Amino acid sequence: MSKSSAMGEILKITSVLFFSSLLTCIVPAAPAQQVVMFSSDATPVHSQIFLANGDGSSERPLLPPTGMDYSPSFSPDGKWIVFTSERNGSADIYRVHPDGSGLERLTDDPAYDDQAVLSPNGKSIVFVSSRGTGRAHIWLLDLVTKHARLLTPNAGSDFRPSWSPDGKWIAFSTDRDSDGGHLPGRWERLQSLSIYIIQPDGSGLRRITRGRGVAGSPRWSLDGKRIYYYETTQLGAWYAQFGNEKKGPTQIVSIDVSDGTLIQHTQDDGIRIAPQPLPNDALGYLTTVKDGSVIRIAQHDGTTADSKPGDMQSASWSADAKQLVYFKFIPSPAPEVLPALSKEPGFRLVKLAGGMVFPALSPQGDQVAVTTGNFDSITLMKLDGSDRKVIQSKKDSLALAPSWSPDGKRIAFSLGDYFRAGPHPAGQVGLMNADGTGLESIALDGTNSGFPSFSPDGQKIVYEQDGHLVIQTVATKVRVNLTAPGGQRDNFPRWSPKGDWIVFTSDRDGDEQFRIYLIHPDGTGMRKLTDSPGDAHYSWSPDGQSVVFASARMGFKDERVLATTPQPYGELFTIRTDGTHLRQLTDNQWEEGTPIWFNEPGGKQATGKSSSHSLFLVQAAAQVGMKTR
Repeated sequence: MSKSSAMGEILKITSVLFFSSLLTCIVPAAPAQQVVMFSSDATPVHSQIFLANGDGSSERPLLPPTGMDYSPSFSPDGKWIVFTSERNGSADIYRVHPDGSGLERLTDDPAYDDQAVLSPNGKSIVFVSSRGTGRAHIWLLDLVTKHARLLTPNAGSDFRPSWSPDGKWIAFSTDRDSDGGHLPGRWERLQSLSIYIIQPDGSGLRRITRGRGVAGSPRWSLDGKRIYYYETTQLGAWYAQFGNEKKGPTQIVSIDVSDGTLIQHTQDDGIRIAPQPLPNDALGYLTTVKDGSVIRIAQHDGTTADSKPGDMQSASWSADAKQLVYFKFIPSPAPEVLPALSKEPGFRLVKLAGGMVFPALSPQGDQVAVTTGNFDSITLMKLDGSDRKVIQSKKDSLALAPSWSPDGKRIAFSLGDYFRAGPHPAGQVGLMNADGTGLESIALDGTNSGFPSFSPDGQKIVYEQDGHLVIQTVATKVRVNLTAPGGQRDNFPRWSPKGDWIVFTSDRDGDEQFRIYLIHPDGTGMRKLTDSPGDAHYSWSPDGQSVVFASARMGFKDERVLATTPQPYGELFTIRTDGTHLRQLTDNQWEEGTPIWFNEPGGKQATGKSSSHSLFLVQAAAQVGMKTR
């Protein structure tokens, strides 16, 4: 058995044992009426926390793998490790002793809870949560009373809190009062961060750093006089996230809290994160090398020592620097179809992970067409991910966004290159039989066309052509403009089930940010459906009264340098076509997009008040091979 196969079996066995014990104390909820399937392409599905010696040697697991455990930190007295886990669906805070005993859940909320740190007196934790507003803010939890309170209300988002040694101050990074802009020539958002401090009672808030660029992951010096952090530019943070040392170097800097005196502790190219001052004037941090990341200990005399390369994330040392805790992402051997937690009752969420995007449900409801591979193939599969068959593969171009004809006999899709910046790329609308045969190109040659959608009667296809929308009659290939050509980018049109509306995304507001619009197929009645920058990737509800879409409106949940996906702010929402009844379905730090919305197969409907957590657990248990009755 290969190493990856063995790890897969271990994950499966431990998951079965975990859900088996958990399901003995819950009653399975009634199946939900509505299903939303979405892509979470670059989102990891397994992670595990490890302990090691302070220099990174003698690595051993802290707990058995249960899905997603991350963001560990040592308590000041070394008796606890606080961490985040998604073992019960949402991201919640737990703690456990370093020997793996005494596991205790500290938060239980459907919101996103993460990045927790125990106070020096051990009586409270400071953590990041999206409770109430949907945005990431700093919260305090009293461990005795279990009372949680918001510490940093503001219009921005806050991350990575850190206690001063005397417990009188909390440092954190924040994007408040800033606009990081977006990646030049593209749509991904950049992030600007500053370091602030605040007292636990909410008083004394002030900015410590200069207020430009990116300053993240603050940690106090052992005497409480300085704050250490990594520093880079907004664009540098983007490149650092993806390991580009030349374009995204980060430096470790410290600042005197009283007078603002700066000291830069590193030089030259390199990506350095998670700095932590250690005894004897040493400094520990994570840094990127050719074969991954390493634990680096820099001594006061300038000498350094590195651990063996690995995939270490979010390193935290014990106060005496003798122990180190971190987490690793565990690669999934194949793309997975997984249950996901919904904030809204009545919705069952299904996540496609590991290289599957733009799902499309067949009219018969028994198959999904989806983009796979390196975004260059169209695959058919059952709704549970089984019986996969590649029906079209184009190694020299992209194959994106399949759309079924209403009779289920044909599939249209995007065939070419699709980028916002650079030379004008070629893009076509491919049309093929449902088995992949009979491929033809139907769009105008020499254009960048793509992202087709059939009309409900199957006679027409709407698609994007060079930044505007056209409608083409399938039989005659006659094309008419739906939106006028211009300087805008109209894209991703989707015909409503009733045929009365076409929804699309556009940056026509002039700020290079996308919002969602509606227009009648005859070109009349165009209006804006959403007015929050960063709305896209949508699908109609089965009754044609609402759409589900991905949105950046809740902002980042963590520092970009630490993210795993290009758009970690992507959350799913639903909204009615009259602009009312906005509902948030997901709330996490992962990227979610390209959703589709359909009725529960077999006509099942929800009855009574079901628990989203219970439903998630039942689905997750079934995913690892259990039978629930």
